[in-house]
Amino acid sequence: MSDSLLNELKNRLHEVADLAQAGSVLNWDMATYMPPKGAPQRGRALATLSKLHHEKFTDPAVGHLLDQLEAQLGDRPDDDDDAALVRVTLREYNRAVKVPASLVGEISELTSTLYDAWTRARPANDFASLMPMLEREIDLYRQMANCFPGYRHISDPLIDFSDYGMSAESIRSIFSELRAELVPIVKAIIEQGSADDSPLHQIYPETDQEAFGVEIIKAYGYDFERGRQDRTHHPFMTRFSGNDVRITTRFRENALDDGLFSTLHEAGHALYEQGIDPKFDGTPLGGGTSTGVHESQSRLWENIVGRSHGFWSQYYPQLQVMFPEQLNTVSLEEFYRAINVAKPSLIRVDADEVTYNLHVMIRFDLELGLMEGSLEVKDLPEIWHSRYASDLGVTAPDDRDGVLQDVHWYTGIFGYFQGYTLGNLMSAQFYDAALRAHPAIPAEIAEGKFDTLRSWLTENIYRHGSKFTTDELLRRATGEGLGIQAWINYIRGKYGEMYKL
Repeated sequence: MSDSLLNELKNRLHEVADLAQAGSVLNWDMATYMPPKGAPQRGRALATLSKLHHEKFTDPAVGHLLDQLEAQLGDRPDDDDDAALVRVTLREYNRAVKVPASLVGEISELTSTLYDAWTRARPANDFASLMPMLEREIDLYRQMANCFPGYRHISDPLIDFSDYGMSAESIRSIFSELRAELVPIVKAIIEQGSADDSPLHQIYPETDQEAFGVEIIKAYGYDFERGRQDRTHHPFMTRFSGNDVRITTRFRENALDDGLFSTLHEAGHALYEQGIDPKFDGTPLGGGTSTGVHESQSRLWENIVGRSHGFWSQYYPQLQVMFPEQLNTVSLEEFYRAINVAKPSLIRVDADEVTYNLHVMIRFDLELGLMEGSLEVKDLPEIWHSRYASDLGVTAPDDRDGVLQDVHWYTGIFGYFQGYTLGNLMSAQFYDAALRAHPAIPAEIAEGKFDTLRSWLTENIYRHGSKFTTDELLRRATGEGLGIQAWINYIRGKYGEMYKL
């Protein structure tokens, strides 16, 4: 009986996934190749697909199937694939049925229009033009949050969508603990004086930058037979299916680290998605389990691997061959310090590993304020500059590198920012566990070999997709829950050596 019910459920879920895939393709095109004047019609198409997707998934017949299957499979072990499918799908279904399809469609259409407007407003330093749409968007997300009464903070339902089981209160607690450890490290580094990162700010032709990045992510294991890389305003990864996982990046000729580390970051996301068990494709199990776990992989491959000394002992000679005029007089040690320079900065995506989390904390606080109404959209630029001055000691000359720098609020992503810091913490925990299992990993990285690390990550994280919650996955892989100590130890070890702390 359960087999026929499971097949019926999977058939329905595959139809839902097909609609989601179509919407993802349209979103990807909008962010890469769509002509500027196509935005209004694209927003309408995405709204239609979003409503159809929502209605298809929340069909009462799906709920009935899930109830029957839960009764039949509820006593199976948690790691049973079919039981996990029912458990995860039921959790998502019970959330989705509380949200009207009309609200889903309205948010989709508005955010498509807002994203298109942001691509022009940022270079024009024109936050004012976005204010009415941003205010409307926040109102719509408040409506969504209110579909889930009983929250302690209005952002809790949105945070739960991205990082299941987390809340504003739990994240504030983690951030407070982390800040107490982090601020003295930042202060000590600043007192030592910053390293020289001028070698990164010469002229590096974009085509050569791109070719070098592609070479690295192929070595990481990113499969171009199941993916591709394109350019966009703000880099991202998108999964259409397990065999079509795409990344985007951007380049600046006078900033070698911008495009390179964006490429490594998005490839980390893609390795996760390409490593998910193919049998989960087309179901709620066929994707990363949370924002935090996803960011743990992008940050691991970007930073713990891609900014390590061993990695560059292998790849720096190749980089010098590609850019001889720029780098022949720059030693490996000078380059290593340049890509790991620690100093307060304006731009989150350009921030070093030490100060990066302070950027995230600022955005998290401001988003909570916007959602709860203690911060008005019109006051956002001023408060932004004030927080950067107090927390990081820097102030942007305008809104381009202030409130307009990140795309998230302008593309409908709320309840997400904490994932970057949660990901940093988990990246160190996962890497430590991989080293306990395979102590030779650093030596292999220094030889340009990544198979052992990627295989451990695939076995312990990637293949499971969304089968386990973040806490379950973390405990299975590392033997412990979320904590700050592994990441603090990593930062103290790396930057303590560099800055003689």
